[in-house]
Amino acid sequence: MSRPAPSGDLAARDARLLWHPYTQHGLEPAPLAVRAAKGAELVLDDGRRLVDAISSWWTCLHGHGRPELIEAMASQARQLDHVLFAGATHEPAVALAERLQPLLPAGLTRLFYSDDGSTAVEIALKLAYQAQERRGEGQRRLFVALEGGYHGDTFGAMAVGDPDPFFLPFRELLFDVRRVAPTAEALAALLEQEGQRAAALIVEPLIQGAAGMRLHSAEFLRAARALCDRHGLFLIADEVMTGFGRSGELFACGRAGIAPDLMTLAKGLTGGLLPLAATAASEAIYAAFLGRQRSRAFFHGHSFTAHPIGCAVALRSLELCLAERVPARLEALGQRLHARLASALEGDPRARGLRQLGGMVAFDLCAERGDVQGYLSELSPRLRQVAIDHGVLLRPLGQVVYALPPACTDPDQLELIARAMLALVDAA
Repeated sequence: MSRPAPSGDLAARDARLLWHPYTQHGLEPAPLAVRAAKGAELVLDDGRRLVDAISSWWTCLHGHGRPELIEAMASQARQLDHVLFAGATHEPAVALAERLQPLLPAGLTRLFYSDDGSTAVEIALKLAYQAQERRGEGQRRLFVALEGGYHGDTFGAMAVGDPDPFFLPFRELLFDVRRVAPTAEALAALLEQEGQRAAALIVEPLIQGAAGMRLHSAEFLRAARALCDRHGLFLIADEVMTGFGRSGELFACGRAGIAPDLMTLAKGLTGGLLPLAATAASEAIYAAFLGRQRSRAFFHGHSFTAHPIGCAVALRSLELCLAERVPARLEALGQRLHARLASALEGDPRARGLRQLGGMVAFDLCAERGDVQGYLSELSPRLRQVAIDHGVLLRPLGQVVYALPPACTDPDQLELIARAMLALVDAA
């Protein structure tokens, strides 16, 4: 069967039926009609090409249309497309776990597969809560999270995220969480008061993405690990964004030199090709659910848990990540982009806080306009359009301009990204 020809009214057809994420349809323009993608570029329905400088919401690790991943997907689909993972297993799930587990921080021995980052976080929170109860610590009903945190949009993930601006309408429905600045002193003070009733601390290690690409130190994470041990909390590392090289190391926990009790993985797990997630847990947490009573089992699952095609693609993506030294390539991209922007922005009062970690580079706009700051800033839609006009897809987080390109980005494309980011300084 031949493919239908691209339709010039795709945006109009979309507008009649669809509802997009994080989009105010009463204000924002029609979405980009994307026809194809290859490497670091998106091809629009009208023939324009854009450099995907944000890796399609931080997922596209190697680049779009990577032939090895497509072949892994097709080959697995021909052999085994899907089977339930309750009471069944299959080669892709086992092989991925065998390859991935030795690369995880020490002590993470068990993988629980799921569908996306938010559900991976839900699993980690449920495991932490129940494991505390199973070891006789039923009073530990409080979670601790970082100020400005974001961990997903399901209810548990919303609870440990900062409610402003995303989750304020649901505040009364969310469980008890204490938020703390990412400093050892602030965390120590909180745990002196609340440590005996806290189940776990959840962090985005080294970088808080949706909060505006905020960085915190490895020293804080090492202090957090020690404080969790002292007060009996589990440490949950949300590596949905940072995993698979985005921080310049395979995992941000490795760069910080810490081993959490639970770790969440998604986004780059399949190289951005398919939705798949995993929650890694310690053997002690796994053992808390073992017994001769069925009621002690961990009651959580998804219809597509350990989807064979997703696992096969994830295994191939991991092999590419290691063979092509993707963490180092992303670090080099980030350093080059940072140097380019540092030279151009030196002494410019309109931009501040230029920062880089791995392949992420960001700075804050210092606009004099009186509009809302943060994610809801009126600047964002206008800045996105300016970037598109310069041939680059960017999605500023309010006044925070950032790039997080795929590993295949070439020097010419990186220069386009730099020029687009600088154009946003002029546009603000």
